[in-house]
Amino acid sequence: MLLASLSPQNSSSPRAIERLKRRSEFLRAARQGNKSVTAGLIVQARQRKKGENPDDGNENAVRVGFTVTKKVGNAVIRNRVRRRLKAVAAEVLPERVRGGQDLVIIGRMATIRRSYAALIKDLESAIKKLNGGNTVS
Repeated sequence: MLLASLSPQNSSSPRAIERLKRRSEFLRAARQGNKSVTAGLIVQARQRKKGENPDDGNENAVRVGFTVTKKVGNAVIRNRVRRRLKAVAAEVLPERVRGGQDLVIIGRMATIRRSYAALIKDLESAIKKLNGGNTVS
């Protein structure tokens, strides 16, 4: 499964990638976070407060969730979009995102038609904008 590639071997790493699972976590990121819109995707990011631990207690973990609405297409198309977003996130997030963030990556109609390289650039530029022009290396 692709999620295994999202998580580094050492889960205490400052940039361990975990999943958002509950609807309330997605809604909190939408309500309290910042948003960046690109041609291929939308990213909502929220910095967790100190002491606001995820289930496993790793405050430095980055949690990410994926969503694609029915406007994008039928279930086959939505799942294909979600798989593409997961692959892009697995490549970009471990080296570009700050610890302690919740991210929601939203697929758009253009996500299915954009090239993989364009989706990577979209995610990188969205992360850069959300981090105030700073990238984590």
